[in-house]
Formats: sequence, C-alpha cells, structure tokens
Amino acid sequence: MFFKRKKYQPSGSLSSIAWRKLLVNPLANYSILVIFIFVFFAIGGYLLTPDSSPYANKQILEISNQKPGFSVLMIEVCRNETVESKNIISKMLSGQRSQYREIPINNYHFNDEFVVYQLYGNKDDSLKLNIADVLFPIKGKTYFDKKSEIVKYTSVDGKEHTITISEARKIFENDNLRSRFYLLGTDQFGRDLISRLIIGSRVSLSVGFISVAISLSVGIFLGSLAGFFGGRLDEIIMWFINVVWSIPTLLLVIAITFALGKGFWQVFIAVGLTMWVEVARVVRGQIMSIKEKEYIEAGFALGYSNFRIIKNHILPNVMSPVIVISAANFAAAILIEAGLSFLGIGVQPPMPSWGSMIKEYYSFIILDSAYLALAPGIAIIILVLAFMSLGNAMRDAFDVKELVKT
Repeated sequence: MFFKRKKYQPSGSLSSIAWRKLLVNPLANYSILVIFIFVFFAIGGYLLTPDSSPYANKQILEISNQKPGFSVLMIEVCRNETVESKNIISKMLSGQRSQYREIPINNYHFNDEFVVYQLYGNKDDSLKLNIADVLFPIKGKTYFDKKSEIVKYTSVDGKEHTITISEARKIFENDNLRSRFYLLGTDQFGRDLISRLIIGSRVSLSVGFISVAISLSVGIFLGSLAGFFGGRLDEIIMWFINVVWSIPTLLLVIAITFALGKGFWQVFIAVGLTMWVEVARVVRGQIMSIKEKEYIEAGFALGYSNFRIIKNHILPNVMSPVIVISAANFAAAILIEAGLSFLGIGVQPPMPSWGSMIKEYYSFIILDSAYLALAPGIAIIILVLAFMSLGNAMRDAFDVKELVKT
C-alpha cells in the first residue's frame, strides 16, 4: 500500500474517549437523530398536530376511513358558547377545545342569509345554515331585513349586532371556509391519524423515561447495598432479585397493573417496578469488583463514610454498563406498554397510545385500510430499533477492553 491510514490516538479520560467514540459512530448518530425527532414531536404535541383538540379526538363521521393524502373542504361553524382560550404552554400540554365545529362539504352557495351546502359524500340533498350562526356565537334567533340586506342577531353575551349580507359572506369565505389535508388519512370515527400518532408518542416516550428512572433508582440502590456491604444483606437482596427475576415480566406487569388499577401513571409504575432487577444485578457485580481496588481502600483509610465512597468513588465507575442497560430497558418499556394497551389494561381511551391504536385498528388489516394498524406498528418498530441500536453502539463505545487498547 502506498498510503497507510494513521491510527487515531484519543486522549483524555476513559469516559471522554468513550463518548467521543460513540459520537463518531454513524449508527449511534442515526439512532440519536430518530429519537430526537420523536422527542421533538412528543414535546411539541398539540402545537404540531393538525387536530389540537384534547387527545386528538375530534370525530367527523362523514369522512371516516379516508385514505392517506385525503383533502376536503370544511365549513367551520362557530359554537354558540364561549370557549376559554389557553396559553401556549397549556395548549401544548393538554390541547385546546376549538371554538368551531367542522362540517365537510362538496360545494356551497349563498341564498339570502343562508349558506346552502351539500354534505361530503351526499350529492343529492342540500342543507342550509344561517350565515350569522356560522360566523358568531349567537343567542336565540336572527332577523334578516331583505330590503336593506342586513342581519340582526344577539350574541351570547347579550349584546345586539348588525351586519350586512355582503360583509358576512366575505368573512365566511375568508375565515370560515377551510381546506383540510389528512396526511395519513382518517380512522373509522373520522379522526386524524397523524395527530393521534403524535400524541400517542407521548405515552411511549413517557413510559420509557419514567419507568427507566424508577428502575435505575431501585436497581442502583439495592445493587449498591448488596455489592458494597455483602453478607446477610446481600443474601436477602439476591433472594428478592431471584424471586422477581423468576416471574415473567409481562405477567408481573399485569399483576401490578391490576393491583394499582388501569390508567396512565399506573403503567409507568408497573413497568418501572419490573425492570430494576437487571440493573441491580449489574451494579452489584461491578461494585463487588471495584470495592477491592486500592483507591477504595485508600478512602477507608482516610476515614471517608460509606455513603461518600459509594457516591463519589464507586458509582461513577459503574455507570457505563448501567447506561447501556438503560437504553435496552427503554426499548423494552415501549414494547411492554404497547402490549398492555393492546390487551386493554394500559392507557385508557380517549387517550391515544400506539398499542391501543393497534388494538382498535387491527381488524382493518384484512380490509383495504391496513395502514390504520400498520402506522402505529411501524412507529413502534422504528423507535424500539433506534433505542436498541443506540444501546449496541454504547456497548461497543464503553467496552473497557477496547478503551484500554486505545
């Protein structure tokens, strides 16, 4: 060979070398990018969804089971009530109930004070709406003066108003007539599928973050006690770990869910309380080998407390394998939550989750609307694959033998 590639010689601590090695791994970068995209949409939530109603649960039965790429003309009819407007943070977290209800139409025309339209999918019958009732929240009936072409009405706050027909028609066409586009189509209730997918991502990512946090807290605490103190305490903790380890994870989660009840937070706790065992075993094994090192004995000789030695000198040296396990546990938590929701004992309607969406739509797989079940299934596959790939990349990056060689 004429040219020989110079071997990269990293410098710094082992941890900094491991993180730099991780960040130059293409697979890790792609995985982080995918996870970031999911997190971005989950945090943005209702600010990014076409349907910003709570739980993305706006049902328009006239446009049910429409294919991806579907678009339709909508009339936005003002509700005859006052809907409280939320600030941007509240809207992002819990959505915003719309001041309008939407009616899908084929076409429309004006007739005096009325908007005459054909409902979407119905080309025979025509319906009509009073134009003032479409534009404003009114109280009672309206009065139309045909000679002067003026509509008089009373708003819900009790004030009387007048508006000309020409002004009302102009406002209607500018503000109350909208073209709606459904990127992934609609379900059997006419709900926007992509909006429910985005809000459903919140459940999966939240279960992952919170359950991993619970498993780390319990696992590191019990593993540290067992590995550092040993003796009788180690035997008791290991007996408890083996008992929990012997029970199938899904069955244990189902049992905890039944004990705590069905719901959003119950799933987090149930999944978190079943994933700490592997963390505890790894932490225990690592601490048992590290506590015999010279710098730990030096800490004892200097009179440091057990808590300080564990916190400052032992745990930082066992976090690398724990981080790798956490990535795998994150993926497992997403799958467990999806399984629980599919069985009907996870997140409850109307809150969307990917597992409950698959349960709700799986019968459409044999019909011509298989995409309803495939879309949440593909989302689960992509996110789980991203976390598993990141876990594998982290395992390679934090491999002690490879780091020592470099």
